[in-house]
Amino acid sequence: MYQQMIFVNLAVNDLDTSKKFFTELGYAINPQFSDENCASVVISDTIVAMIMTKQRYQDFTKKQIADSTKTSEVLLCLSAESREKVDELVDKAIAAGGSPSGETQDYGQMYGRAFDDPDGHTWEVMWMDPAAVEG
Repeated sequence: MYQQMIFVNLAVNDLDTSKKFFTELGYAINPQFSDENCASVVISDTIVAMIMTKQRYQDFTKKQIADSTKTSEVLLCLSAESREKVDELVDKAIAAGGSPSGETQDYGQMYGRAFDDPDGHTWEVMWMDPAAVEG
């Protein structure tokens, strides 16, 4: 069965710093789609973050590139299989050079935290009780 994929493209200030950050979170870099200007960060079978130097990113848009440390254009949200996995990923991100973003969201059946990567992109990580989704 076909599974649609998402490729999130992000402009970064320092490609090596960003590659190190994402590998410290446990994600792999796919060398087939990486070079000195971009890296393909495999988050899952269907989610890939393409981190690019600003020069390479500019090849794909005529718009000005946002300074993600000062403005927000998108909030990226990843699901987690448990509350503990939310904490594990966010804690890894902070230890790897990210910073906490916002407050912990705890609604009982839904739990989430967020971090900013070294370039200021905000990544939310959330868990939702499967029983709450079912009905």
